[in-house]
Amino acid sequence: MSGSGDSEIPDGAAAEDPDLEDPAEDARRARWTAAGTGVLLALAGLAASALRLTGSAPTLVPVAYAVGAAVCALASVLGSRGRTRRALWLLILGVMVMALGDQFD
Repeated sequence: MSGSGDSEIPDGAAAEDPDLEDPAEDARRARWTAAGTGVLLALAGLAASALRLTGSAPTLVPVAYAVGAAVCALASVLGSRGRTRRALWLLILGVMVMALGDQFD
């Protein structure tokens, strides 16, 4: 056995071993996750904003939900373009803004 033959990965090894996944596949999965989560949170924020707008809540509450939904929508766009780290931070920020609106309710 030579050292050069042991260091190469056989053609079928990546499919058999889950630890040897393709980095491009991981990046694609992260993009889809960031985009999907952003869309889901944006829709939830818009629905909460619409519900609070029709009720007797202070004006700040539906505005906070709407702003949080807009931030999550922006995170979804960034996530679909591959900026997953920025998308994650924007998702956290959007949820925090929506939680702030919930505290004022």
